[in-house]
Amino acid sequence: MSKAVILLSGGLDSTTVLSIAKSKGFECYALSFDYGQKQLSELISAKIIAENFGVTEHRIMRVCLDDIGGSALTDPTLEVPKFNQNNEIPITYVPARNTIFLSFALAWAEVLDAQSIFIGVNALDYSGYPDCRPEYIKAYETMANLATKQSVEGKKIQIHTPLINLTKAEIIKQGLTLGVDYSITTTCYQANDRGEACGICDACVLRRQGFEKAGVSDPTHYQ
Repeated sequence: MSKAVILLSGGLDSTTVLSIAKSKGFECYALSFDYGQKQLSELISAKIIAENFGVTEHRIMRVCLDDIGGSALTDPTLEVPKFNQNNEIPITYVPARNTIFLSFALAWAEVLDAQSIFIGVNALDYSGYPDCRPEYIKAYETMANLATKQSVEGKKIQIHTPLINLTKAEIIKQGLTLGVDYSITTTCYQANDRGEACGICDACVLRRQGFEKAGVSDPTHYQ
């Protein structure tokens, strides 16, 4: 079996990506981050999801992005806003988050002798984050194949983004065909300690709309 590192937040998208990687026969190594986010219920979900999927190993890395701030997800002085669909990058964007997360995944992939990294970025039903675009992923993959020992030795690294061109409804439908239990996932930016979602942030609204458009019941636990 080929090895793959899966970035697993504990949310809907990353859980679907894990199910896709498993369905393709990869030996999965899940990587989650305690990056200073104000709510940690997603990490509880990530632990449950990793166990349910029987990943070979699940690691939670501590990265102090709250020391940098600049995001409503990490800075206690900034409030998470209600859903507002416009062309501006929202305050919930965490500066350089995917670049940092992918770099940790890349380092672990080198140690594991894995050439595949899976990430659940999406360029359609998302909040407009610049590090979710196809051109960003392509650029990162190019960099990864210039910067690593295994790529120099002829082992090409691939960043897999199976959700990047799917709507949230399409993501949900695909996950359900693979047996994903979305009731154990946490997507909300400000879920409480019991994992109950606020229902009004970007992540909650996009998730709820996805279930509505998919024509299936929303299993999310709301406050």
